Amino acid sequence: MVGEIVAAVVVVLLVILFARTVRIVPQAKAGIVERLGRYHRTLSPGMTLLMPFVDRLRPLIDLREQVVTFPPQPVITEDNLVVQIDTVLYFTVNDAKSATYEVANPLQAIEQITVTTLRNLIGSLTLEDALTSRDHVNAQLRGVLDDATGKWGIRVNRVELKSIDPPGSIQEAMEKQMRAERDRRAAILNAEGVKQSQILTAEGQKQAAVLNAEGEKQSQILKAEGQAKAIATVFDAIHKGNPDPSLLRYQYLQMLPSWPRATPTRCS
Repeated sequence: MVGEIVAAVVVVLLVILFARTVRIVPQAKAGIVERLGRYHRTLSPGMTLLMPFVDRLRPLIDLREQVVTFPPQPVITEDNLVVQIDTVLYFTVNDAKSATYEVANPLQAIEQITVTTLRNLIGSLTLEDALTSRDHVNAQLRGVLDDATGKWGIRVNRVELKSIDPPGSIQEAMEKQMRAERDRRAAILNAEGVKQSQILTAEGQKQAAVLNAEGEKQSQILKAEGQAKAIATVFDAIHKGNPDPSLLRYQYLQMLPSWPRATPTRCS
């Protein structure tokens, strides 16, 4: 009985010894090994052996790109308006040793640097500039964070201002301004349309009058040419026929009623 208990204890000790000796680090992870309380080495992915009761493996560090969202932060603009800004941060741990020993809480440290930098950047901009200069603010914020976190073994890949929320009264005023601007543009477009319509109508009437006058002119010309040709034809026929004086007097009497009569003038 005693032998079985001793054998069981030995087996348990062997299992514990094996578990503390053989460690497996997954892909995209890194492990920090401390020997007797001091940094010894950094473990890469795969299986490794440790000295039991001498080496200690700290919690594994994720080397993949990580995303963290910070809660909205109140920031005062240059025109003394308080806006709420949401920030999204993308970062990667490049040096597991520095990320472990150079900073106690990297996320909290990054958040505090982000808040401080945002207050400095937004504080030098008006609300309108802050709303339209997100790319500029993102680039400056990323540069400051990258410089500060470089010694911690962390690389800031990207910083995004997810939202910039001005006070409710300012939002309402901006919406009224946008509606007024849309109404003004609609009125201008409507007036331009009416103007163009009137111009086109006047242009059409002008062209129609010109065409009517041109047609009347051509008609008068054609009538005059026809009358001239008719007179010439009659004149030729008369001369070719060698009429006597009695025939000419007869033709004269027939044409006399169709000639316009001259209005007699009064002599004072």
